[in-house]
Amino acid sequence: MKMERSKAILALIIAAVLWSTGGMLIKLINWNPVAIAGTRSGISAILMFFYILFFRKDIKPKRIFTIEKYKWFGAIVYAFTVIGFVVANKLTAAANVIFLQYTAPIWVALLSGWLLKEPVSKFDWKIIVIVISGMGLFFVGDIQQGHMLGNFLAVLTGLFLAGVVLMLKMQKHSTAIEMTFLGNIITFVVSLPFIIGPIPDLQSIIGLILLGIFQLGIAYILFSEAVAHVTALEAILIPVIEPLLSPIWVFLFIGEKPSHFAMIGGLIVLSAVIFRSVVTGRQNQMKKVL
Repeated sequence: MKMERSKAILALIIAAVLWSTGGMLIKLINWNPVAIAGTRSGISAILMFFYILFFRKDIKPKRIFTIEKYKWFGAIVYAFTVIGFVVANKLTAAANVIFLQYTAPIWVALLSGWLLKEPVSKFDWKIIVIVISGMGLFFVGDIQQGHMLGNFLAVLTGLFLAGVVLMLKMQKHSTAIEMTFLGNIITFVVSLPFIIGPIPDLQSIIGLILLGIFQLGIAYILFSEAVAHVTALEAILIPVIEPLLSPIWVFLFIGEKPSHFAMIGGLIVLSAVIFRSVVTGRQNQMKKVL
């Protein structure tokens, strides 16, 4: 069990590092952002299919396509998330996108009260106010740079990501990898009109392959297999490596620097989300002990 958990933690770390390359690779690809999202998901879906076929004997390929409303709705929301993430990266700084997407746990807290009938605590409301304040700094710093649309889209991807998490909690029989596999297929299909056309250059093709295989495919396989063997707190905190590394890769390979306001806002958002996760995790542990 100890070895299983240590391997799971390592898998989460690798997944977070792979995810963190997304902004940098997307900016290196000279192609329509929806086409990028669709091709990335198409490559990832092929990888996931063979993984399920050869390594997940408990999942029958036929079962994946059975009608289960939360699984299919979650797959559709996942498609919105990955398309929105790519488009936002083309419209604003990569640091803005990843920090604003990491507001997802706060949206989960808000939406849980509506969908799961879980009340939002006073503590959560205080954290929400802090996060919204941090989010506001992104828009103050980017008014003159024309990044407003990208920032709004990044906020929406955080909301969509929260929807994916909630749909995973609400389904009874399916697994995370089933839903993400379906989501990747949906993303590829709806992106086909944008994919059909001129072929991108060699650098872009290499970037698309890296995105599909490593940044999305292998990363999500590692994450979906690891979450069952770690605590909920570890599953939330370890992937925080992603927003910390993402701006570094983009700066080193692209030379893009986020505004000072965006960096301050990002630190506020990230700190508030981490603090809430730690406090909530400890409270849940205390409840189990009692």
